[in-house]
Amino acid sequence: MPLLVPTDDGRSLEVLDAGPDDGFPLLYHHGTPQGAVPFPTLERAAAEQGLRVISYSRPGYGASSPRPDGATTARVADDVADTVTVLDHLGVGDFLTIGWSGGGPRALACAALLPDRCLAAACCVGIAPADEYDGDIRDGMAEEDVAEYTAVFAGVEALEAFLETQTGFFTVSADDVAVGLGALAPPVDRAALDGELAGYLAASVNAAGRQGTVGWRDDDMTHTRPWGFDLQAIRAPVSVWQGRLDAMVPFAHAEWLAVNVAGASAQLLEGEGHLSLIQKAPEILEDLRQLGGIPTP
Repeated sequence: MPLLVPTDDGRSLEVLDAGPDDGFPLLYHHGTPQGAVPFPTLERAAAEQGLRVISYSRPGYGASSPRPDGATTARVADDVADTVTVLDHLGVGDFLTIGWSGGGPRALACAALLPDRCLAAACCVGIAPADEYDGDIRDGMAEEDVAEYTAVFAGVEALEAFLETQTGFFTVSADDVAVGLGALAPPVDRAALDGELAGYLAASVNAAGRQGTVGWRDDDMTHTRPWGFDLQAIRAPVSVWQGRLDAMVPFAHAEWLAVNVAGASAQLLEGEGHLSLIQKAPEILEDLRQLGGIPTP
């Protein structure tokens, strides 16, 4: 069952904690738009590595309170304070972290801003910072994401209007995930949408919409503002994972991150997409554990 963890500013965060109880803590940052729900593929791979998966819904998703000023001022770095709140509540000190897609920047933020606790971070299919990227972050995205980020760049009101046309996605079923994604899911990703992964994606997207579009809106806005930390100053080990066939987050984003995140190791894979890369979870987590110096279980 989810926990509701209070924050110092009067909000609450929806938190999941999946065993083994004696596993080393792995903080998972979900994608956009998603909420924290059980993720069997990741949890099984983590358990095999002796890792305990902790996740939480970012503000405005699931049962997590929105930030009052999230639409206009929230930054990726602000989620680190929520991360600390969650970890402290659970009595966790050192941890590993993995972020997927919209969660990728959050994993990097933990590596940058919590160097004494975050032992290693994996940024998987993560978006690059718009204000630092060499070019337009929309180049190479499928048409659905081009439309979304065009609205983001037009401002909060334009984004809100766009997202109101997309709310049907919040009720997608496992059987309809691929159809709902449209061109965002090329053949390699559709082939990966077996029952387990499709079920997770549907449940997480359904959770994302429990409070309407507020979480999605604020997440999108944070991606295109300055993130609030220096990628070149990261001291914790970081791995960057990406598939060349990704239609949501272009391969060029990972190439840029691999160069601009201090000391990053890059696993840039041919023949993989945004969703199919999840099948590499055992290898990603084994690599992350080794980067963090966590002994083999």
